[in-house]
Amino acid sequence: MPSPTRFIPALFVLLWATGFIGARYAMPWAEPFTFLWIRFALSIGLLLLMVPFMKLKPMTPVTALHAAFAGMLMHGIYLGGVFWAVRRGLPAGLAGLIVGLQPMLTAIIAGLFIGEHITRRHWAGLAVGLLGVAIVLSPKLGDLNSGVTVATVSAGLAAVFAMSIGTVWQKRFVKGTDLVTTTLCQYAGGMLMALPIAFLFETGHFVLTGELIFAMVWLVLVLSIGAIFLLMVLIEHGEVARVASLFYLVPAVTAIMAFVLFGETLTVVQMIGIAVTSFGVALATLQARPAARMAR
Repeated sequence: MPSPTRFIPALFVLLWATGFIGARYAMPWAEPFTFLWIRFALSIGLLLLMVPFMKLKPMTPVTALHAAFAGMLMHGIYLGGVFWAVRRGLPAGLAGLIVGLQPMLTAIIAGLFIGEHITRRHWAGLAVGLLGVAIVLSPKLGDLNSGVTVATVSAGLAAVFAMSIGTVWQKRFVKGTDLVTTTLCQYAGGMLMALPIAFLFETGHFVLTGELIFAMVWLVLVLSIGAIFLLMVLIEHGEVARVASLFYLVPAVTAIMAFVLFGETLTVVQMIGIAVTSFGVALATLQARPAARMAR
């Protein structure tokens, strides 16, 4: 009987992909950093409610600072950069393709700074996965309008670098801690990044509609609590580069969700891309059985 933990990567990809759907519902009604700091504050409140009912491990101040810094990168800059760029006209297809660079960047950073061994098969899987992402998004790449500027593309690239560095930082400096405490510190870091930007550079535009409420509830409960807990488990128990390669599946899963929920077309080319992406992820992440047995 397969272990339930084997389903964590698939569940994570499914939940993470819904974040883009939630953003589509929310962004017409709120500015990106205003929405994000409120989301982080609500997430922190929910996590604090869990504290009295859980046995949490003490965290040293240094480790807490490392977790907060990782949160600034993984939540504040990554989400803020993507949301800001898309709100200012960067086409969703190009934004998704930029985000698709993250696994490759993470693998390189992990190899350079924490000594993870990247095999030829792993590099091949990462390359195939990137090709699949490009195929999935290729039908949308022709819609390049005035939103493609140095500022928006730079924001997307900054977001991807921040997520890659934050993932490696989390793996390197935040070890042996519990999920609740670590995630609390991360969201505190994310809020410390988003809040000043919202107050200094945004107007506070926030229209309370049904779509915005749905998006906020979904993103807080399912993404900020559920998916992030799963991500922390994956980072703790797996190589960073292998975990990052799971992000290759997100654009494909998002494309399927958008087809079901919003009627966006899913072409034959995109379906081929989904198959290529899935093969690349499997090539990069699956370990041979003998190696798995030896690790036990």
